[in-house]
Formats: sequence, structure tokens, C-alpha cells
Amino acid sequence: MSAAVPSPATSSPALTRAHGRRLREIYRSAGWPCQDPLEIDLLAAGMLERLRSPLGHETLRVTDGGMQWLATVLARNRAALSAHETLVQRVAQEMARAGRLAWTGLSLRAQVPTGDAARPLRWCVARPDVFSIRHTSVESYVEPIVHEIKVRRADLLADLRQDAKRGAYRDLGECWYVLGNDARGRPIAEPDEVPAECGVLVVQGERLGVARPALRPARSALPFGVWMALAKATPIASADEDAQGLLDATG
Repeated sequence: MSAAVPSPATSSPALTRAHGRRLREIYRSAGWPCQDPLEIDLLAAGMLERLRSPLGHETLRVTDGGMQWLATVLARNRAALSAHETLVQRVAQEMARAGRLAWTGLSLRAQVPTGDAARPLRWCVARPDVFSIRHTSVESYVEPIVHEIKVRRADLLADLRQDAKRGAYRDLGECWYVLGNDARGRPIAEPDEVPAECGVLVVQGERLGVARPALRPARSALPFGVWMALAKATPIASADEDAQGLLDATG
């Protein structure tokens, strides 16, 4: 069941996220009706109104009350954006500004050691927070990089205990941990708490400072399966293609 979102004080029935998605779809479209329960609820709540053309075609229009509700939901969604998601987007944007192709939310196949001589490697699915490659047509120059974002110390420590997860990231490319700050504005961990093969970025006000570079894996080319996953996904667009990058390479 969809979680409830703010709805007008006197409206009935209560409106949910599904209603909000439908209202946004109608606002962005020509307003052709689907005539389903969601539209019935939105009409009853005064979020939509029916319009009839001279030819008798019926369309839907978002009312002023519907627009106000959409604005309320949008403001709430923005406020609810977590520190983790905010930092993920910040890092992805920095990769894009640096001329790289960056993705978030990918699921990529990787190989990790098993410790079994008969079957030394096994496949697993890695879900990096940010994955990026150089914008190049030469396969050996792609320099894949994984950024794992951590904004809570407990989450970081739990993650560092997962050798297989870190191994999967290393199989894909360079592995960096991006450390957010605690309530006092201090990094949630020291760089030496992160395994030496991983790079460390720390939030320094408006900059992301390099606390320690990552060791580059021997393999720089990407497996065919990763290329296929990237081909099916859309890289993020830079918010400002002309802006100077904020990465502080001096640390």
C-alpha cells in the first residue's frame, strides 16, 4: 500500500503517492482520462476537473487546488532527501563535471575470490552508489571508478566488514569511499580506518578533498556484461557543464 502524502484538510478520500504520481502525469500530458479509481479519487478531492471540447472529447485539467497540493508534495520530497542521497548526487555531478560518464543506481555483475582453489572466483551483483568511466572511445582508457558513499559511521563500519562487497567493487575498477560529516562537522572516520587499497574522499565544506588516493586495479577494461548494463542505463547530466570542478586534488 502506498504511503500517505499531505492532502487537503477537508478532502476525502485521503490521497497517496500513487495519486500524486498520476496527478503529475496528467499535468505533464494532454490530460486524456484513464477513468480508473485514481482519477475518481482525484476528481472527488477537487484536484482535477473535466473539460469537454466542442467535438465532445473529454480531457482532464489539474485545478489550482491540485497545483497547490503538487507543490506541497514537491516541497516535502525535497526536504526528505536524505544526506546520503544528496552526497551521492553531489559526487555523481562532480564526476560529470570532470568529463566522466557517471551513473547511479546500477546493478553490475562482478567476480570475487572464494578461497576455493577448485573454484577461485564467483559471480555476484554489485550496486555501487556512483559508477563512472572516462569519456573515451578507447576501451583501455576508460578508468572505471566506484564511489561508495557513507554518511553514518555505523554504516561505514558495517560495510568495511564485507570483504566480498569491497572485492566486487575492486573487480569493477578503482574503489573510493566518500565520508560525510557527523553532527559536529567532522568526518565520520579517519582515512586509515578504510582499507589501504581504497581511496578516501572527505567533505570539506563545498569541496570534496582527497584524503588518500585509491590503488588502481591491474585490469582497466570492462567485461562485456558491464558494457551491456551501461548501454541500457542513462548517465546523469551535469548540472553545469561549464562550472569548475570542486574536487580538491591537493587533499
